Amino acid sequence: MFAVGHLALGYLSGKISSKLLNVNANIPLLFLASTLPDIDLLIPSLEHRGPTHSPIVFCALLLPAIIIHKKRAIPYFLALAQHSLIGDYLTGEGVQMLWPLTSRWYSGTGICIKSLTNVSLEWILFLTCLTIMLKTKDAWTLFQPHPSNLLLSIPVFTVLLPTFFHFPLSVPYALIIPHLTYLAIFILSILIDMKTILMRT
Repeated sequence: MFAVGHLALGYLSGKISSKLLNVNANIPLLFLASTLPDIDLLIPSLEHRGPTHSPIVFCALLLPAIIIHKKRAIPYFLALAQHSLIGDYLTGEGVQMLWPLTSRWYSGTGICIKSLTNVSLEWILFLTCLTIMLKTKDAWTLFQPHPSNLLLSIPVFTVLLPTFFHFPLSVPYALIIPHLTYLAIFILSILIDMKTILMRT
């Protein structure tokens, strides 16, 4: 999946689980968790969808948070897990699901990432995400000064901006509007936070 699908699935899985568990989820942190496996795009020695996409790796990394924060950590765990287990497993060439136990690549449906099926799915996820964000007023919280909004700079620089420059692949024209929408929301949120920080100094 492209960033649009990962961000939407991460938000939706985190939001739904936080409601079911009766906990408050930090929206910027959900968006960060949903794209965190793609940090491999910034590490030249790592193959995309390799070790950073392994559920074994992120279970090991999040285990302390789950032990300490218990059910409050679950929405972030699900936002992270959906990236590999749903988004990348269903589309593309596969994921190294069981790294470091094996370097084998696993894929589900074999849906091509640039296919009409995937593009349509990402649009549906994006519109669902945007509708829920507006209905629950989560979109407006992103425009309120809060230090966690700066976390949005990670998805901006790891997946949203690079996808426009063929890194590792370009965004289909049909997904440019959703990408630019997320980009505008996140950058505006970051700028509001930076302005607040500068005004305090």
